[in-house]
Amino acid sequence: MTIWRELSRGSPGLHLLGQPSIPEGWPTIPVALRALCLIIVVVFPRAVSCADVNVPEGSQLVAMVRREHPRLLATIKQFEVLIETTKSVPLLERWRGQLAAEGDRICSEEVASYRIPDGLRLLDTSRRVLERVSTLALLYRLEGRDKWAGRAWKELESAAGFPDWNPRHFLDTAEMARAFAIGYDWLYDRWTPNQRAILRRAIVQKGLQPGLNAYRGTSDFGWWVKDTHNWNQVCNGGLGMAALAIADEEPEVAGAILQGSLRSIPLAMDQFNPDGGCREGPGYWNYATAYNVAFIAALDTSLGTDFHLSDLAGFSETGFFPIYMAGASGRSFNFSDCDDSPEPAPQLLWLAKRFDHPEYAQFQVNASSVTAEDLLWYDGAMVQAPAPHLPLDKYFRRVEVASMRSSWTDQSGLFLGIKAGDNKANHSHLDLGSFIFDALGTRWVSDLGADNYNLEGYFGRGRWNFYRLRAEGHNTLVLNPSLEPDQDPTASAKIVRFESKPSRALAILDLSAAYSSHAHQVLRGIAMLDRSQVLIQDEVSCDRPADLWWFIHTPAAISLGVEGKSASLSLQNRLLLAQITSPPGAKFTVMKDIPFDCSPHPKDQALNRTTTKLAIHLDAVEHLRLAVTLTPVMEGALPAKTPEVKPLIEW
Repeated sequence: MTIWRELSRGSPGLHLLGQPSIPEGWPTIPVALRALCLIIVVVFPRAVSCADVNVPEGSQLVAMVRREHPRLLATIKQFEVLIETTKSVPLLERWRGQLAAEGDRICSEEVASYRIPDGLRLLDTSRRVLERVSTLALLYRLEGRDKWAGRAWKELESAAGFPDWNPRHFLDTAEMARAFAIGYDWLYDRWTPNQRAILRRAIVQKGLQPGLNAYRGTSDFGWWVKDTHNWNQVCNGGLGMAALAIADEEPEVAGAILQGSLRSIPLAMDQFNPDGGCREGPGYWNYATAYNVAFIAALDTSLGTDFHLSDLAGFSETGFFPIYMAGASGRSFNFSDCDDSPEPAPQLLWLAKRFDHPEYAQFQVNASSVTAEDLLWYDGAMVQAPAPHLPLDKYFRRVEVASMRSSWTDQSGLFLGIKAGDNKANHSHLDLGSFIFDALGTRWVSDLGADNYNLEGYFGRGRWNFYRLRAEGHNTLVLNPSLEPDQDPTASAKIVRFESKPSRALAILDLSAAYSSHAHQVLRGIAMLDRSQVLIQDEVSCDRPADLWWFIHTPAAISLGVEGKSASLSLQNRLLLAQITSPPGAKFTVMKDIPFDCSPHPKDQALNRTTTKLAIHLDAVEHLRLAVTLTPVMEGALPAKTPEVKPLIEW
């Protein structure tokens, strides 16, 4: 193996023995810097920790940058290969056609303007510019038509003239910086010297200089530099790509940005350790990894190394997270502030090739929409490889979520998502113990998702006043409802036992910390029995009598059985049976999907008109074992057996 192969992921040259051969388009790298790279490669094992990422000085980073354009995500030779591959692969030709249709739509629209409609975010504009420029620039590289480059210039010229890129909400700045990086680099040979100067000036003044202030701690909007959630990855990724695009022309500021981003981003990437999960939910996984992967890919194509960022513990496994969070209904397990609609994740194609996980690529190629990165990172060998046999169930440690399913191929099969987790995590809700459930091709037990981010107090002290963020707005327990938060906002919970067997999967969650002011022990067990039925069992022990509520939120119509011991849920001519098997006195009731009278009622929060609550209410609870089964009624199937109620310790 050659050092250069390790550094550039396959580029020729720079052999350990004999004279080094520097690939065309790369600067001559000083011997000392080559030695530093050698040390980094040899010393770093796979799955390194974030503390081990050693970052060279900014000037050394700039010295490593490939001098030719394009160099972000793909080189000129890689684009040439893509042109030929697109002609020979029907799927890629179809994708190119979809992008061309999108390009035509963009050409018919007005350029993006400086608008902050909510008084805080320019984000919609930044994302619009990024989507448009990426699409148009890729089409130009594939087809060479001035139409695409000309429309991209109008977009970039307009955004270059904005008064700023809204650094107070730095995501806006970072996403715009990525848009300009792509536009500058991919269309470099199309721009005149004056156009390049306009773009560089905008990148430096509106992107990199505010970023430098963030890294140096001289601004009040740089808190994300030391944080560990999606802002870190998006901001570092966007700035890092912009710095790579102009590093040889603006070496001082670009070098400082690259050094800052390489030092900062491992803090967030450490959250993937050990299993690749994301505490912010699948939607924010997508957002964070989209920038994380693009930055690493741009480092590879621009510098020939990612300084082993991709070897950080858990990163190779992170592509499994959206796969296991995807339900049989086609909707995701949308815990935290996430939406349940599946989103395209082209970064899965890059991850598939980088880590030899064809299942990542095979999951992504079924996405409903296509992006420029889909074409760039498509690898036929990954897509066409034999489908790996994945376990039906998976537990993501640290994130403390799990999923279970009856099949990977049956869209009518069962899917169960279960969450313990940490109420202090970014975008978290008071949802410890909550779950969602799919069967018969639909979602029966739903998570309501986020409310409006612009509601007063949503990201502040009033966060736990909003129904959708409280325990009463989730599929979990509430003890002694009041105006106060209905779970401890500082609590975390673990899945203390997880088993996956052919006929049975189970998870037991210790929720005691969430309800510590009301009970000394709260356990929830959830099991998928015979891959055809779900059992939810709660065991609660209180020091003094407590008022207990059990909830699920459902879009189904509900009909209660005799004495409320059972309930029939009907949706789209399909049927789910809910049954209480313990204790004898418990019964179901049906409630509107609204807060308790005694709960907070903040102004303008969402009205949940499409869901209803199936509830159980028990007074004066001291020691309780509450067991409920959910059984989809399959046409022609024998009635499911009622499972024996056993203590969780005997499961």
